[in-house]
Amino acid sequence: MIQLKRELQGKILDIGGGGEGVIGQLYGEQVVAIDNRQEELDEAHGCFEKRLMDATCMTFADGAFANVTSFYTLMFMSGAEQQKALSEAARVVVPNGEIHIWDCNIACAYPEPFYVDVEVRLPERSIQTTYGVGKLDAQNMDSIRIMCENAGLRVEKAETDGIHFYLKCRKR
Repeated sequence: MIQLKRELQGKILDIGGGGEGVIGQLYGEQVVAIDNRQEELDEAHGCFEKRLMDATCMTFADGAFANVTSFYTLMFMSGAEQQKALSEAARVVVPNGEIHIWDCNIACAYPEPFYVDVEVRLPERSIQTTYGVGKLDAQNMDSIRIMCENAGLRVEKAETDGIHFYLKCRKR
C-alpha cells in the first residue's frame, strides 16, 4: 500500500498522469498532467490540467515546474525512452526542485506480460488498480536511479519492498 499526503508545494508536472490520475486527484489545480494517450487523459478524474504530450520531448520551458512526478509510468517505456523522459524531467524542474518516482521492479515482461497490483491511500479516498505491461526491457530501482543520476539528479531517498519502489531526487 502506498500512502500519499499533500506535501509538495508549487506547480507539479505529472508524467503519465492519465488513467487513475492519482497525483492529479491528490494535488488538484497544482498539477499539469501529461500523457501520450488521449484516452488515458479522458479517463482521469479531478480538477487539474491535462495535456497530450510525449514525456521524451516536452514543450515546457526550462525550470517551468517546482516538482515532477511519475506514478507507475516509466514501466510503460523502453530503457531509451526512460532516459529521455528523465532528462526532460530534469530540464523542466527548477534548480533544487524535486522529482518523485513510484514504479516497480520488472525482471521480465516478455513473452508473458508483467502485472502489478497497486493500492493507494489518499487523504479522502483509496484507489486500487492493476498496471500491466509487455516489453523487452527489464527495469529496477537501481537502473532508474542510475538514469536519474545521468540526468543530473541527486537521489535523496530510495525505498523498495521488492516489487514496488520510490525514488526522491533533487535537481543539482
